[in-house]
Amino acid sequence: MPLLVTGSIGIDTVTTPYGVSENCIGGSAVYFSMAASFFTSVRLIGAVGSDCPFDLAEVFAGRNVDLAGLERRSLSKTFRWKGSYHDTMNEAITEKVELNVLSEDPPVVPDQYKDSKFVFLANTAPALQHKLLEQIESPTFVAADTMNCWIVGHLDPLKALLQKIDCLIINEDEARALAGERNLVTAGRKILDMGPRVVIIKKGESGSMMCDDEGQTFILPAWPSAEVKDPTGAGDSFAGALMGYLAKSRKTDFDSLKTAIAYGTVVSSFTISDFSLQGLISINKSDIDNRLKTLAKLTKF
Repeated sequence: MPLLVTGSIGIDTVTTPYGVSENCIGGSAVYFSMAASFFTSVRLIGAVGSDCPFDLAEVFAGRNVDLAGLERRSLSKTFRWKGSYHDTMNEAITEKVELNVLSEDPPVVPDQYKDSKFVFLANTAPALQHKLLEQIESPTFVAADTMNCWIVGHLDPLKALLQKIDCLIINEDEARALAGERNLVTAGRKILDMGPRVVIIKKGESGSMMCDDEGQTFILPAWPSAEVKDPTGAGDSFAGALMGYLAKSRKTDFDSLKTAIAYGTVVSSFTISDFSLQGLISINKSDIDNRLKTLAKLTKF
């Protein structure tokens, strides 16, 4: 079943202890779509400026990614992000952000996308996420991402959005900020009270935790990666594989969500193994399935 995603398409410059990747392709929608395309067809909605050096059709060549929702705006500039990672590389240090096209109105949803049943609203202003969601006719399962700047500066629109979605996928710092709680279990429960029926909290090298409105909880460690070259896009890849699996299976029950989280964990482990999209471009579905089997063995007792 097709999966719709809206989010950023960016030009990144990333520095890690392993080197520098200048003006490489990035953005939440790009990482998400590449990860999700291993499982199902993807409908990408996003915008770039006239300065975008990437041909998205070439980037996704051979992948089932529909680019009818991509807008190239001749009078705009593409979103840019410059950041670095140090020491444990658990947190990105943002050195420069140019919102550019992301500060404008969101793209219009093509008519052929409006019947999408599985929808992911990647990180952007809650009001824009809400505006896009209103264009979808009758989605079955909607998940969203957010970040601290929206939690701090746009809390009311974010809370309004939480009433409209099924699942929120955020990291542990964001969960604590949104809930006003240090304990992640308590934080997850408080976020559930805000509207979504599922909350998935990403904890970096410590894995992830899921809780739902029926009182169920699931935790899974991260893949034991011996070498992390570039963590950029790991969270978006996690969400992409997770939503891709759900869209393919057409199920969103708790057991399906657990399997989806495991797939997200595995796919993000490939993302961090190289700069930009290289870790995902260099693998196939068999590599993902084999690593999933190994993860199952590692976590069974």
